[in-house]
Amino acid sequence: MDAETTVREYYAALRNGDPLAPFFLDAPSVVKFGLSERLAGYDEIAAGLREQTRTTTDWVVGSSNLAVERRDDAGWFSDDVFLAWTDVDRGVRFEFDTRWSGTLVRDGGWRFAGMHVSTAREGL
Repeated sequence: MDAETTVREYYAALRNGDPLAPFFLDAPSVVKFGLSERLAGYDEIAAGLREQTRTTTDWVVGSSNLAVERRDDAGWFSDDVFLAWTDVDRGVRFEFDTRWSGTLVRDGGWRFAGMHVSTAREGL
């Protein structure tokens, strides 16, 4: 699997409620920034993603500008992604236009070494 396929398969796993932690490098230096959290180290990322999967449903992940590049065993990506999901504990639906970027490394397959997801505030 190449780096771009890894990103697209991560999106599919998110939509389907499949495990997400295997997409991340198993290392203490890996980091994931989400809309409202910072998760550092594989164990913290894995726990956070398990909780996210447990407490959310009905994901929509719409990629509209994916760009992926790689050199040897390193890669990076950026994308504009429409995200929507339902928080099952609160019964609230969330929708955001988001920006994604990150780095990947080849480690028996392509894994995220860093991921950053943010949303822009209009009118700034």
